[in-house]
Amino acid sequence: MNELHLLLILHLLGATIWVGGHILLSVVILPQVWKEKSVDKLFNFESRYEWFGMPALLVMLLTGARMAYLYNVKIDTWFAFETPIERVISFKLSCLIAIALFALSAQFYVLPRLKNNIEKLPLMTFHILSVTVISIVMLILGSFVRYGGI
Repeated sequence: MNELHLLLILHLLGATIWVGGHILLSVVILPQVWKEKSVDKLFNFESRYEWFGMPALLVMLLTGARMAYLYNVKIDTWFAFETPIERVISFKLSCLIAIALFALSAQFYVLPRLKNNIEKLPLMTFHILSVTVISIVMLILGSFVRYGGI
């Protein structure tokens, strides 16, 4: 097994945890929260998933950066969009920035207000569904590497 294959396995394991957790949140937890009009399950899920999801995200960041270098896409061309592989990496990084912005908004604006105000649930739902869709898009983008990029 070479380095690239090992990195890909670790990257896919991280993606399984990250994307799977967000799909679970979107299709199981979130409907229960809406049905019960109680955000307790949401906060409970977040506190339990965070210790598992964040390390998975870190693994994906580290393995993704290393794989980019192994594909000869250096940091100075990460947003060049010139070659097919550069496009995949650039689009994935753009998605990652969007996820980071949603995460910052959720952590510092939405979640603190949601604890005391159920009326923030639609905004939190938008954040959750957006991150889930973006995460799935990143997964799909990654699959194009096998075919030389997009």
